[in-house]
Amino acid sequence: MKYDVYGIGNAIVDIVTEVDIDFFQRNNVEKGVMTLVDEKRQLELMKAIDMHRSKMSGGGSAGNTVVAINQLGGRSYYSCLVAHDDLGHFFLKDLDRNGVHTNLKFEDCPPGHTGRCLVMTSPDAQRTMNTFLGVSSFLSPKHLNEDAIKNSTYVYLEGYLVSSPKGLEAMIEAKKIAEQNKINVALTFSDPSMTKYFSKQMEEIVGASVDLLFCNEEEAMIFTGTDFISDAREKLRTVAKRFAITLGANGALIFDGDTYIEIEPYRVRAIDTNGAGDMFAGAFMYGITHHHSYAEAGKLASLASSRVVQQWGPRMQPDEVKKVLGDLVQ
Repeated sequence: MKYDVYGIGNAIVDIVTEVDIDFFQRNNVEKGVMTLVDEKRQLELMKAIDMHRSKMSGGGSAGNTVVAINQLGGRSYYSCLVAHDDLGHFFLKDLDRNGVHTNLKFEDCPPGHTGRCLVMTSPDAQRTMNTFLGVSSFLSPKHLNEDAIKNSTYVYLEGYLVSSPKGLEAMIEAKKIAEQNKINVALTFSDPSMTKYFSKQMEEIVGASVDLLFCNEEEAMIFTGTDFISDAREKLRTVAKRFAITLGANGALIFDGDTYIEIEPYRVRAIDTNGAGDMFAGAFMYGITHHHSYAEAGKLASLASSRVVQQWGPRMQPDEVKKVLGDLVQ
């Protein structure tokens, strides 16, 4: 079977909740970034929030992206790792419901705990994440499907994996297989903390170059060691053949290999930015693998991500995503 995108990333179940601004100081949480925590620390935080008002959904950066691709009408494959527990069953059923193929079978999953992410959304619409990876930290090259990689247009690597030695190995191996078979390689930096604290590992993944890079402006400047996006974009050209830099409420900047394309934002009232970058990447890759120009794909991605920030949680329902395509041609 031919896939538009083969994704590799963490399998995480999101627990999305609302907190007040003072919550972070009271509980010693770094606001606005993703922090890896152990299970004990995460349970402490879960006791400090109102779990009755929280919502659970399938998550993980690349997981959100491949689901978005399928919801828009594309075809994707996902390599990940869950435990043989209730959350693992929930995650795999969610992939299946969205038509995403995987080589994981629940009965073969290891014992332990499936990864979960406490997504704390504050009144300024920022999302702060504390993630317990569980068995996802053991994702390794043995969990890849080489045939699926060879039958994909793009391999999409989740930047969060650089925090795990085995995950880093899996990324390197997936990129190697893709390059040997002339498959495009896309990478997302995933979070500013990945470029800040794992810069050496991220540079190892980038290597000579990647075909397509996704990042936001903060990640771009941290990775390139610059203070202005105008300088960052020039340096990114030396490590990525093409890239997309999301600029929040200011839209996005696309480099298609020749020229810069400014993508206008859709003015909305954001209540939760969790999953906006994942949706942008999914809609953009759907666009470029379905005969859309980079400008058209960027417009689609901007529209789709503007819709996801108007709701709680990182994913929209399939029928809501398909409405985006209809609204785009109106």
